[in-house]
Formats: sequence, C-alpha cells, structure tokens
Amino acid sequence: MPGGVIIVGTGQAGYQVAESLRKEGFTGVVTLIGDESHAPYQRPPLSKAYLLGETDRERLKFRADDYYAKHGIDLRVSTTATGLDPKARRLTLADGSSLAYDKLVLATGARVRPLPVDGAKLDGVFFLKTLDDVDRIGNRLTTAQNVVVIGAGFIGLEFAAVARKLGKTVSVLEAMPRVMARVVTEEMSQFFTELHRGNGVSIHCDTMVTALEGQNGAVTSVTCADGQSFAADLVVVGIGVLPNVELAADAGLACENGIVVDEHGRTSDPHIHAAGDCCAYAHPFAGYLLRLESVQNAADQGRVVAAAIVGHEKPYETVPWFWSDQYDVKLQMVGLQAGCDSTLLRGDMTAGKFTLFHFRGGALRAIDSVNSPADHMAGRKLLAAGISPTPEQASNPDFKLKELLA
Repeated sequence: MPGGVIIVGTGQAGYQVAESLRKEGFTGVVTLIGDESHAPYQRPPLSKAYLLGETDRERLKFRADDYYAKHGIDLRVSTTATGLDPKARRLTLADGSSLAYDKLVLATGARVRPLPVDGAKLDGVFFLKTLDDVDRIGNRLTTAQNVVVIGAGFIGLEFAAVARKLGKTVSVLEAMPRVMARVVTEEMSQFFTELHRGNGVSIHCDTMVTALEGQNGAVTSVTCADGQSFAADLVVVGIGVLPNVELAADAGLACENGIVVDEHGRTSDPHIHAAGDCCAYAHPFAGYLLRLESVQNAADQGRVVAAAIVGHEKPYETVPWFWSDQYDVKLQMVGLQAGCDSTLLRGDMTAGKFTLFHFRGGALRAIDSVNSPADHMAGRKLLAAGISPTPEQASNPDFKLKELLA
C-alpha cells in the first residue's frame, strides 16, 4: 500500500483501528490523526472518575506515549482534516498540506449539539465531550455552588451525580417528559428520577430552556418557558450530539444520519471505511439503518474495519450494549428496545437491584439491568445466540439464565 492507511479521528474507534491493524499483521504505513492535542484516551471516565479525581490523565490513555512509535503508528495530534478527494485518494489538512492514502478510515466521531438560546456562550456555560472540556468544568466546580444541567441523558445525569457528590446544589432541566427518554422505559426513567431526587437533585421534566442570563459576561441564571428561573454559576449542557459527516458528505460519500457503511465498515467508496459515532449501519439486530453512540460499538467496528482492510473480512453483528454509572448504581443495557411490546421485571426495584426484560412478539430483544451484572452478562450471551427465556423464567429471580446456554 503506497499511501498506507490513514485514520482520521483519535477517539475509541480511530485508536481501535490502528491497534487492530497491527494485531492483524498489517505492516504498511499507519497514520493516525486527530484535532485534539492529546494522545488517544478513554472518554467514559471523564464525566465520572476523572471529574471526581479518582483517576488522572495518565490512566485515561489507551497506551503509554511510546506505544505508537514502537508499533510504527504515525500519531499526529492537533491536526485537522479539511478536505477529501476520493478520486485522487488524497486527504487535505488544515495547514494546506495533503496526504496520499490507499485506504482511509473516517472515525470522526460526533460533536455536541449546540444550545440554540440567548446566553449560551456566557462564561460558565460548558459542554462535556472532551478532556479539555472536563478540565475546564473541574476548575469551575471548585468555586461554583449552583449547578444547572440542561439535558437528562446519560451524560447530564452522570455529571449531576458527580456535582452532588461534591456538595453542589444541582438542578436538572429536561425538555422531554422523563429522564433518559430516548433509551429507557418509563419504569427505568422513574427509578432514576427517584434516585437523583433522593440524593438531593432537583429534576424538572417537560421544561424548555429559553435563555441563559448573566452579569459581566458570566452566567447567573437559566430561564425556562414556564417562567421558572434557576440560579446558576455553572451550567453544563448535554442535549445530544451530531455526527461529524461533513468531510464525507462534501466528498460525495453516502450519508444518512451518519456516514453509511456496510457490515464491514465500508462506505460507498471501496477505499474508504468509517467506524464509531460518525457512521450509520443497517445492524442485523435492529433490521434498519441506525447510528450507535457507545464505546462497544466504536471498538467492535474498529476491529471489523481493520480486519476488512487486511482481507480478513468478518461482518459486524455484535449485539449492542451500553452502560451508565450514577452514584452507586450501575445501569447495564443490551439489545435494542425499539418495537418491544412487553416488559417483565426480575428482582426488586425498591431495593435497587433488578432487571427488565423486553420482548417483541414473544422473543427477547433487550435487557436493562441495575446492579445485576450476572443478568447482564447472561443476557448478552442469550441475545447473541438468539435464545429467549420464557416469561416465567425471565421474571423468576431464582432461575439461572445461564442454564439456557448449556
């Protein structure tokens, strides 16, 4: 490969492609470029352990600094790709230079969805996506007292839990009728609402933010459509992300809520692959085109892309799974709930240890577990094998799910 493989993006997916190429025995040139100033690092701990000071920058890194040189990976940080010419197989960089490639991997990830209200750019208003974002938030947390979180998804609620642990007054404002509404059932939403309220967080759903007010350029309050106003000297916005598809779209690659790829991560151009949060794929478990935002998806797609590049093609068909840590509660999810028509409970929700099994047409399609890792692990294997417990087995805490795998 004269131009070798160029990977755009140093997040989980980009890093995984580079590492897996070497593990697959690829000996050509590998160039890994990213616009952040840091070597590839883990993102999930940012909103939890890192913000609490329970881990540090060094332990966030996927690999020690010398790993890339030792494995012949040309790591280029603070480098932004600005243009792509698929016909010439060249990638243009922000400094005007360009790189030739034989294979290109777009692992461009996603960016935070902006808050479209007045005052969103006041000092003290932050988005939580990168290591630099979290460092800035952490610095502000040392003096802030009134914290407002806009958005009650995973990131917003994880940050709210951290802020409460640090003794801050925390209000969470969510435009939808319940927390985590895109990804969990009403029962699970209610459980997490009560969890946060029990820890002193003020949760407000069906609440639309209309403006952020400030004095001397710094945020002082958040105003909502119903007339409520919340004092704030720190605001964290977590209202979703948008896939970074511009590089691909401008080059004429097929895009639909992401860069469209096949089961091998290949785009509409046979020399270009994509992986991670930026791409959409007709996942066999879903049966329709979707874009997954998870570490598992990014890592597994990265491995599949690397294998395809070296000719060891294997389709991406892993059952999707996700997790979230809030206070002493671990939520683990596997499968996809879309279209499910019944839900069964195993365990005791009031005791904070339970599992919800979601069925569609009598077949198990998704499992949500709270502080029940054995159910989660068994569920991942059951869904991957296409095995469904009966409703009686699913709801019986004494029945061992792993027996169905024997």
